[in-house]
Amino acid sequence: MPITTFTAPDDAVLSACKALGVAAFFDPEDRVIYAHPATTPQAKALDGTHIMISIEEATVLSSEMPPLRVSAWEPDGSPDFHDLGTVYASDDGRPIREEADRCARAAADFFAARVAGPVLLEALAEYGILPGEGLSVTYTTHSDTYDVFLPLPHGEHARLSVADRDGSLKHVPAAHTGWSVVLLDERGELIGEPVVWVSGDGSPLDCAEDSAATAAFIADVVTSPISRHCDCYNNEHPGRPHDRACNRYALPNTAQGAA
Repeated sequence: MPITTFTAPDDAVLSACKALGVAAFFDPEDRVIYAHPATTPQAKALDGTHIMISIEEATVLSSEMPPLRVSAWEPDGSPDFHDLGTVYASDDGRPIREEADRCARAAADFFAARVAGPVLLEALAEYGILPGEGLSVTYTTHSDTYDVFLPLPHGEHARLSVADRDGSLKHVPAAHTGWSVVLLDERGELIGEPVVWVSGDGSPLDCAEDSAATAAFIADVVTSPISRHCDCYNNEHPGRPHDRACNRYALPNTAQGAA
């Protein structure tokens, strides 16, 4: 009868980091893994921006990775540190080696300053949708998006607002879980269904493949005529606002992404 061997989650993450050229070590006192740029000596790893990888302790031997969190930190006056945010997180069981690889890739992306937004930008460029030519980048307090301008009849306009599920473009590609697209009118209010495209189910996706599919959808909407669903907007005035339930614009052939 074959003997099943198990890989310790910490060992798997350290091995995956080493394979990608990410310096990392296990701290037995804090019981976490610290990752840092390969050019920084381990003794000075916490003197600059670094990553902390915390893995919940497994209660039984398992081939699945327990929940983990990859977070970025920087010194904030000794002995304090400032949490720069989560780089990658997992809360459901996936094979240990697969999850360790995603964790290490997220760390590598962070140290290389790679973010997902430019991946989508390149995919949109394949369709001639470029910054300054119908595409803008909007940064707000709570989110950042790509906004694709859509001219409409009677001098009006709308826009497709694109971001990830957290309303951002700045997550690392290894932590990408899908793009979402919403249709907004010229006042920034939602038109019709809140989301006209959403990809994935919240699990990690290949950022390049998902960006290509989302860009194709956006290009299809941009090149298709957007017609008026009703004319009540023409009659809108302060005492009689537009009926938002009428779905003012219809998006022909709009395909909902995989939910």
